Amino acid sequence: MKVQAIMTPNPACCTPDTSLREVAEMFVDHDCGALPVVESRESLKPVGIITDRDIACRAVAKGRNALELAARDCMSSPSVTIREDASLTNCLEAMEANRVRRVIVVDEFDRCCGIVSQADIALRGGKRATAEVLREVSEPMPSSSAVSERPLETRH
Repeated sequence: MKVQAIMTPNPACCTPDTSLREVAEMFVDHDCGALPVVESRESLKPVGIITDRDIACRAVAKGRNALELAARDCMSSPSVTIREDASLTNCLEAMEANRVRRVIVVDEFDRCCGIVSQADIALRGGKRATAEVLREVSEPMPSSSAVSERPLETRH
């Protein structure tokens, strides 16, 4: 099975300059908890990802005023990416190796064209794939920090 068969196509995206208020509005409008952060709306080249948890842990929990911050202040960067024609197995391996719950899908020109989440795998990837990725991604990190500050490896 290929990634394009299970991905959510054409996800809402923001740029590093998008305010956190706008990011939160996009979470509500698109019923999601994560947005790919792209270089620009024209290039759609992924430069990171931002989640509702990123905002909670990197802004609110640290006492920073989220209304004064932008996506770049809380996003994880670089993001883990995979090509749309990659196999589901390669996608699961990337998620497991990088301990992430979402992978940005890129086309042949490295433009964001989709996203694969644990929910996508659960709905369309089969029981074995779901169990495998949940087990690996959910393992506690050796660090005691709530959100890792280490950069994520980008993989295609």
